[in-house]
Amino acid sequence: GGGDRWRVRAGRARLGTMVDNRYATALVIACVLSTLATVYLSVAVGTQHWYEYSSPAVRGEANVSEVRALYEEFVDGEFDEKTYSDTLFRLNGTVGLWWRCVRVPRHAHWSRESLQICRSFSLPQQFTPKYKEPGNHNSGEDMVRTYLWRCQFVLPLVSLGLVVLAGLTGFVACLCQSLTPTLGIGVLHLLAGLCTLATVCCYLAGMDLLHRVSMLPDKVDGSLGWSLYLALISSPLHMMAAALLVWAARSHSQNYYRMTAYRVA
Repeated sequence: GGGDRWRVRAGRARLGTMVDNRYATALVIACVLSTLATVYLSVAVGTQHWYEYSSPAVRGEANVSEVRALYEEFVDGEFDEKTYSDTLFRLNGTVGLWWRCVRVPRHAHWSRESLQICRSFSLPQQFTPKYKEPGNHNSGEDMVRTYLWRCQFVLPLVSLGLVVLAGLTGFVACLCQSLTPTLGIGVLHLLAGLCTLATVCCYLAGMDLLHRVSMLPDKVDGSLGWSLYLALISSPLHMMAAALLVWAARSHSQNYYRMTAYRVA
């Protein structure tokens, strides 16, 4: 009778509360992961420690003069891939997506105390073709390196744009108190994670090809920097957020139809 109906309704209410709590937990965790991933990627894009060179100390007047000339060309000269690459090799350089930096002594006599000098890649420079022999414009354009370079700076911007779009969509969904866009937000996060992963792959491939056509000098070592690792970490974080959002969307949809069937019954 009436008691049985009351118990059934109470059971449905508890089930709905449990399901709502699971969705809320998943959404909160997804938001935290997305925020961390976006911060990591933003820091990675804005810093220059994607690749770092370790150079031996400059000794001898001839070497000092040569390195000083490279530094002056790096600071005041025209943009040229071979020139700035040679300077990065010789002066403990670091290079990122938008910045290139070298370390030079603070004093004119080139003491051990050093100062970091950075120059940014302008937008036209980002689209400058790469050549099969860096510095030799007659050697022909290296299409693979050219498009790897362009992808490595376009893709992270696309990734950040997708996350911003997902955030705006989620904000509107909250105002409307609807979980309907959750699946789309999850897909946007998945695409953002893939774009970030593709950025890292393009950068690594581009650096490998550069070192094949511009051999590192003796006793100069290259290593991956922390900026690249931040970008690499942000990719799975976006993908995990996407997985949680997609799960919440699909589970909510299935539960909605199940509860509707219960009410009809």
